Amino acid sequence: MGLRQLVIDAWSWLNYKPVMAEAGRPGSRAFPELAKTWVPQHELRRLAAYKVLASYDNNQAGQLAAAGGDASALERRELGDAANLVDTALGYLLGSEQKVAVEGAEHAAEEMPTPGAAEAAVVQDRLRKWADKELLTFRVQQAERAAVLLGDSVMVLAWNPEKQRPTLRVYDPGFFFPQWGDEDEDFPSRVHLAWELPADDDGLKARVRRVTYELGPISEDGVPGDDGAAPGGRQYPWEPGRTSNVTCYLTDAEWLLEDLKNGETLDRLPMDKASFRVRPDGTELNRLDLMIDFVPMVHIANTIPDGGEHWGHSILARVLQALDELAATDSDSSAASATTGTPIIGLAGTRLPVDRATGKPQELQVKAGAVWQLGEAGRMDALDTSPQLAELRARVDHLLERIAANSRVTAAGLGTLKATEVPSGYALKLALGPLDALISMMRLAREHKYRLLFKMVQRLYQAGRAEGWTAGETLAARLAWAPHTPTDRGAVLEEVVKAYGAGVLSLETAVAMLLEAGYPIKDASREVERIRAKAEQEAAVRMAEAASRPGRDEGDEDHAQDDGSGSVRKSVGHVSEREPVEAGR
Repeated sequence: MGLRQLVIDAWSWLNYKPVMAEAGRPGSRAFPELAKTWVPQHELRRLAAYKVLASYDNNQAGQLAAAGGDASALERRELGDAANLVDTALGYLLGSEQKVAVEGAEHAAEEMPTPGAAEAAVVQDRLRKWADKELLTFRVQQAERAAVLLGDSVMVLAWNPEKQRPTLRVYDPGFFFPQWGDEDEDFPSRVHLAWELPADDDGLKARVRRVTYELGPISEDGVPGDDGAAPGGRQYPWEPGRTSNVTCYLTDAEWLLEDLKNGETLDRLPMDKASFRVRPDGTELNRLDLMIDFVPMVHIANTIPDGGEHWGHSILARVLQALDELAATDSDSSAASATTGTPIIGLAGTRLPVDRATGKPQELQVKAGAVWQLGEAGRMDALDTSPQLAELRARVDHLLERIAANSRVTAAGLGTLKATEVPSGYALKLALGPLDALISMMRLAREHKYRLLFKMVQRLYQAGRAEGWTAGETLAARLAWAPHTPTDRGAVLEEVVKAYGAGVLSLETAVAMLLEAGYPIKDASREVERIRAKAEQEAAVRMAEAASRPGRDEGDEDHAQDDGSGSVRKSVGHVSEREPVEAGR
């Protein structure tokens, strides 16, 4: 038997799996759907890797191993450890909430707001309303779970004329096929979303659907737009004064699988055999001009890709073999517990009862209340497997510690660290250090992608000529994450009160710190307005009370009175002081 081919790529950590051992057709035995002729050859390892990771998430890794030739793997016990690791990492990544934040909007409530702060606050309010309508929190959780589990996720935007807003949808990364050009390109100019549609009972045959977004030059025979630009050029609302000759075309078509031949892969499907889809208004989706100069699609990678790569790594990538070891140890522990609870017993010097019907000795059963008669030289020996069971349980704990450490979620993050093992809060903070670094890296990998998403949302609003969205530069917006670990809110509050009282912090910064600490503040700028309004109201009440005190001349703020003692008493509010009278007065 020859050596397997050594492959080093973004999915090399799966090479130990038999389904990934064959570099040419990985997963062809376990995943026959990958053997379709339309699937590009260079995408097979990525798609097979997604299938393997999905099997771990659904407690089907044993079935996958059995499909690869290991029949004994069907008895493997899987107790959801992989899914628990994914969900735990996802929970820390997302935090308690996510908000849309536009740069500069926090200064809109200041007494002297910075230039553009009011406009930023308006855009932030509109984006947050869009997020509520499009269930952004729900969509983000959909996309991020796929990214944490599989390493990648895809979000697609589209303008909806009826709703008058962009719609957001999340797609399986196995449907995502970008067509990369030069190595220096940050974003592909052509992207396919493709999946197979099975045959049904109504007579429809099996077919493949492909949705293509492609950047290309504006057609020369186009009609001048409302902006007066000549055919072949266009001025987009987000870049006023600049003419562009690039637009995005959308094609949505289907092909019957029986019509495809070998070599006609996803990027080479015969257009003469395509059946194009039609919009509700009757428009055929064949190179439909979307009137935008970008592909409205965002690919989210779970980790920062290596140089020259575009794909992220799953949170399970480093610990997949440890999860296999854990499942095998759990299976052995279950078998050992069976012999410990119902031990194997050896009898000597006894006569077994005979079945009257067959004349054969009956099998004795170990159960409560059973009585066996032994002769004078009889003996009963029980096989004690409890030491082996204890060793297996200790190995399970050891594997869980290794998984927690190597995944960087840590034992404290997984909740397996006992409270008695943490001597202080500082020790807990040190224990959570790897988790802090992991979440910071994961959020950094997504920072630019969500900025790009909100930029596309604003530009789609402008391209759709939605009410209130005028031409102009797109404002920078981001997704703000809540803290991923609990915060000492009391300590933060004390720090904010002291710093603000000493004048070393502004009110805006103080409120922002309380917001980050987890206080229930919905909008920092509005909270600042409420605090200032309340302070002004209290000051007005104090002034009114001071003015209404008896013995005060309402027409004069500072009223001087001679009390006959050779001095003048000067009343200012409720404070009285004596001033010496000049000589000779």
